[in-house]
Amino acid sequence: MTAKLFESALGITDPWHVASVEFDEGAKVLTVLIDFKAGSRFAVTGHDGLHGVHDTVTKTYRHLNFFQHECHLQVRTPRVKLPTGSVRLVEPDFAGRLNGFTLLFEAFILMLSGQMPFAAVSRIVGESAHRVLAVCEKYVEIACGLADHSGVTALAIDETSRARGHSYVTLAADANARRVLFVTEGRDAKTISELACYLDDHGCSPETITQASIDMSPAFIAGVTKHLPNARITFDKFHIIGHASAAVDKMRRIEQKTDKSLKGMRWTLLKDAAKLKPEAAADLDALISKMTVKRTARAWSYKEQLREILDRKQINVVRGMLEHWCTCVMRSKVEPMKDVAKMIRTHMEGIVAWAQTRQTNGFLEAINGLFQASKRKARGFTRLSTIRTVIFLIAGKLDFHAINPHAGQPT
Repeated sequence: MTAKLFESALGITDPWHVASVEFDEGAKVLTVLIDFKAGSRFAVTGHDGLHGVHDTVTKTYRHLNFFQHECHLQVRTPRVKLPTGSVRLVEPDFAGRLNGFTLLFEAFILMLSGQMPFAAVSRIVGESAHRVLAVCEKYVEIACGLADHSGVTALAIDETSRARGHSYVTLAADANARRVLFVTEGRDAKTISELACYLDDHGCSPETITQASIDMSPAFIAGVTKHLPNARITFDKFHIIGHASAAVDKMRRIEQKTDKSLKGMRWTLLKDAAKLKPEAAADLDALISKMTVKRTARAWSYKEQLREILDRKQINVVRGMLEHWCTCVMRSKVEPMKDVAKMIRTHMEGIVAWAQTRQTNGFLEAINGLFQASKRKARGFTRLSTIRTVIFLIAGKLDFHAINPHAGQPT
């Protein structure tokens, strides 16, 4: 009766069966002994037919806990002799991708690892953080290898910090499906070359990429131009406004040296005016009323004008208004904003493309934020393989179900 109950609960099917169940009360460990029927023959991947048993070895697999107790499956595993004379080990259907775990246990680890640090998962499942990470790395590696990117036409590319100093990793995502496709070390033109090769290996010719949203990194621009020849480069609105906001703050800091009334107004100038509290809005109105004598007020006005221009959708109108805006800024005495005007003139076509494509890296910035939060919780990651695994668990939307029927499907 007990054996049949455990066979049903574990999903054990013919020719496997539960031989006995042992419980160590002191160690709080349940061990389920699994055997196969005498005379059974087994299939081996890559070899036709069924093959007789040559000998057996005992293998132990960690399974999901039985109530609060650790559960292990101790399996009498057959080795079969092939017609070629070689001997192969037969893996049970419930064996996981990493030696020593069942598929259900690995699916549980994957579910937890997408939500918390590996150390926390380690404490919950009672296995070392190294083993937990090894499971996740294995599944990410297999899923990435099986991934089909033939439908990808638009990319969002950005970099994120991996450690203190100038150490970065580059992320490339499907801008339509909003999932990470590729992670590599560095942020130079070589990363785009590696991305193009990766896409080509996974069913997506670099020539089929028609849109690429990037920041204004010269390396990214050169890389996309060379390795994704048909991609239209877009610099999204939020990067442009970010540069303009930085220019406003720089002007405030310069002017504050002689005008102490500007002290404490940093966030008032940088936040969306519609979301300011009444007191801050009143301070901003008072500053704007002195626009003829306050360069910081003029810098803020230029930033808001730029925001309004980039909200328009007529590409020729946007180009004309940007050219006029740049002319006005260059004639002004707001020196920090002149750098923004020069940048816009240099990258005019990519900025104007925003009016049509509306393609943004905003979701990728959000993914970067989630990764940075995970990095802080884990006190940093030292290996690129770990960083890659964490990013794919967070935002890769990988199809682990194709590898493990118990793992969740991408959403």
